[in-house]
Amino acid sequence: MLTETPLSTDLTMDFQGHRGCRGLMPENTIPGFLSALDLGVNTLEMDVVITSDRKVICSHEPWFSHTIALDPDGRIISEQDEKNHCIYKMTYAETRAYDCGMRPHPRFPDQAKLPVRKPLLKDVILAADSHALETNRPLPYYNIETKCTPEGDGIFHPSPSFFSDLVMEVVQETGIADRVIIQSFDIRTLQYIKTTYPKIKLALLIENEGSPEIQIEKLGFYPDIYSPYHILVDQDLVAFCQRHNMKLIPWTVNEVWEMENLIALGVDGIISDYPDRLAEVER
Repeated sequence: MLTETPLSTDLTMDFQGHRGCRGLMPENTIPGFLSALDLGVNTLEMDVVITSDRKVICSHEPWFSHTIALDPDGRIISEQDEKNHCIYKMTYAETRAYDCGMRPHPRFPDQAKLPVRKPLLKDVILAADSHALETNRPLPYYNIETKCTPEGDGIFHPSPSFFSDLVMEVVQETGIADRVIIQSFDIRTLQYIKTTYPKIKLALLIENEGSPEIQIEKLGFYPDIYSPYHILVDQDLVAFCQRHNMKLIPWTVNEVWEMENLIALGVDGIISDYPDRLAEVER
């Protein structure tokens, strides 16, 4: 029998900056995260991967993407070659030779260009908490996605349990356990953390149109948050989540009219590349 999680009432509407504020600043970088805080988000959404020396760093892919990265010689990385720049095979020091902020992004023409590197998760948390205190803002929440797949085990990342333990070491070291959500498309991560770290909030990421009942059955429990691609949200899904005490926080919502429609439907939060547009929506 599935167990349900009490619905949290920490935030009335959780506005999350996707990869910081990807529409305006280089993704998953400290400048991007701090800019998102300045634009008023409650939660910083981010992705993490693992280096060969077991460091947790912020990156959407477990390699240096051809879309955003330049190699150590400042050259463009081709799409065909990007997986050869595998972060799991590099030390953290080696990743510092790659730039991830100077290449113009084809999907985000307003994104600022600046020389930046993929940061340690620990450094992101320390910088964001310090910035919030310095600017007299509430301490942020952190929504951290583990970037792992069954196909990538041992190739692009460690096992889900080892991956999760490394992330949780940082969470515990920085003291954010009561302000963190661990999210994943890979249910193995969520199942492991549910058993091993039962007080941590969990979010199930969904990108397809499969039945939520079947998705939850595969997971084996009701997570704190059900987080689908935003076009999948309708009144039935809102009712399903409310019935089972799950918050409904869709991704990635970039148009103000879409944000307003989803809030009118009854979602509990919005994840967006454009925190400045979130500011236009009444909370």
